[in-house]
Amino acid sequence: MKASELPVISFLSADWGSEFVLSLRQFGFAALVDHPLDMQRVARIYRQWRDYFMAGVPPQFANDGVRQDGYFSVGEAEHAKGYSQRDYKEYFQYYPWGRCPPSLAEDLRAHYEQSLSFAAALLNQVEMHAPSQVSARFNEPLGAMISASQQSMLRVLHYPPVHGDRRIMRAAPHEDINLLTILPAADGPGLEIRARDGVWMSVPNRPDQVLVNVGDMLQELSQGYFPSTTHQVALPSGEFLAAGRMSLPLFLHPRPDVVLSSRYSAASYLKERLQELGVA
Repeated sequence: MKASELPVISFLSADWGSEFVLSLRQFGFAALVDHPLDMQRVARIYRQWRDYFMAGVPPQFANDGVRQDGYFSVGEAEHAKGYSQRDYKEYFQYYPWGRCPPSLAEDLRAHYEQSLSFAAALLNQVEMHAPSQVSARFNEPLGAMISASQQSMLRVLHYPPVHGDRRIMRAAPHEDINLLTILPAADGPGLEIRARDGVWMSVPNRPDQVLVNVGDMLQELSQGYFPSTTHQVALPSGEFLAAGRMSLPLFLHPRPDVVLSSRYSAASYLKERLQELGVA
């Protein structure tokens, strides 16, 4: 394995947990195959929501700047921290307690629940394989931090087709806010992560793959042991440029009262970051 190559880890391997946590430590990302997520359902979600976005989202699902659920248009999309230009994307933010088009809710709810269960197992591995001096900083088990949390959010992302010679960034370089992000394979390439030497790595978009990455909250909890790695969605070329791109990240959030460090609770950290992203 090259230093700049993200390893592919089989969930069926006897050592998958330690390999997974090592990859998070080295890259801030891990790539898992043979995982339990239903990728046929993910593909169906992509097809149905692409059509939904293209038809136009009804006004009753417009985003709520306080609750942060609903539809964010291209003109309302977040911008990366330190950037003024909004990302070229539209998305629908789904919470089990929030709004969702009834005809599309069943698959989203099922994927959310399956992903949340999978994420809890991943967090257990992080805690199990982290050095004792790191896990000692957690004031409660990582799994308990997400128990009964109402903040974990599933985002249905659509990067619209790009025509002509426009040179835009679908998602500018950024880090995620949360503990872990669970990202099943998108329906097109473009994801890049910045290695520790500063070089951008293109992540292969294997159709059976799930990517997991560290968010800022886990970085804060671990005092930097697990890095929240900068990543971006760049423009590909050819057919994928004109076709657009669908993606379905689950952002795993702790309860608001969870203490991340002497500087932040989960609630205060989230509030600060949403303001920086221009959506609150």
